[in-house]
Amino acid sequence: MSERLRFRWISAAAPVMAAAGGAMSSLILIADDDRESVETLDAALRRDGLRTVVAEDGEQALDLHARLKPDLVLLAVALPGRDGWDVLGELRRRGDTPVVMIGAPDQPHHRLQALRIGADDHLVRPTAPVEVVARIQSILRRAAGGRTAKVLRVGPLEVQLENYMAAVMKAGERRRLDLTLTEFRILAHMARTPLRVFSRGEIMQACFDNQAVLERTIDSHVSHLRRKLEGADAAGLLTNVRGVGYRLEAEA
Repeated sequence: MSERLRFRWISAAAPVMAAAGGAMSSLILIADDDRESVETLDAALRRDGLRTVVAEDGEQALDLHARLKPDLVLLAVALPGRDGWDVLGELRRRGDTPVVMIGAPDQPHHRLQALRIGADDHLVRPTAPVEVVARIQSILRRAAGGRTAKVLRVGPLEVQLENYMAAVMKAGERRRLDLTLTEFRILAHMARTPLRVFSRGEIMQACFDNQAVLERTIDSHVSHLRRKLEGADAAGLLTNVRGVGYRLEAEA
């Protein structure tokens, strides 16, 4: 690891002002001991106007998190000492700092495990830096908006979280959706991360309060929800990704 990068990481805790509007830029804690990957991601994040600080093991990650209060943690599963799962569990006990996990491509079950423990997203190596930055910026926007916003909007879809109402806006007309509670929960859950593909297991975990339900039950609820969207002239908004699950598109 170069001395230049070591020095910049150590000094990254100092306040840095973003060029646009003079506002403080978000601080990203990168917890990863893969030096080549870290240098690539570090450069990409800084180019996008973000501040970064790096931890090379689990203990250092937790220490930097406690001292610097980063806006998001980019966390590798494989870390020396306390591994990524241990660190993620501790971060969730501390609070709700957004966490994006990075795992190996030969461990497909890690994604579901990460989401169950409380990660906001899970990526596998190799991942294009531009995609990592886009995912991080999306989560940061969602986290900032979630503090005040009570309405989710995805294309023509509007989901009002406080009063459990949803509607489709078409040609200046607001078409309310008559949804069951389960249908609303599924729609709201997917609307928080549009374009992301949700497996049936993830939908079950998030929307059924740990109830034991069959996959075909999920399919039935999604099918009813899709028909109601189609009836409101939003056909194509909720799509099936064969062999994986379901996705909410940005446009109908």
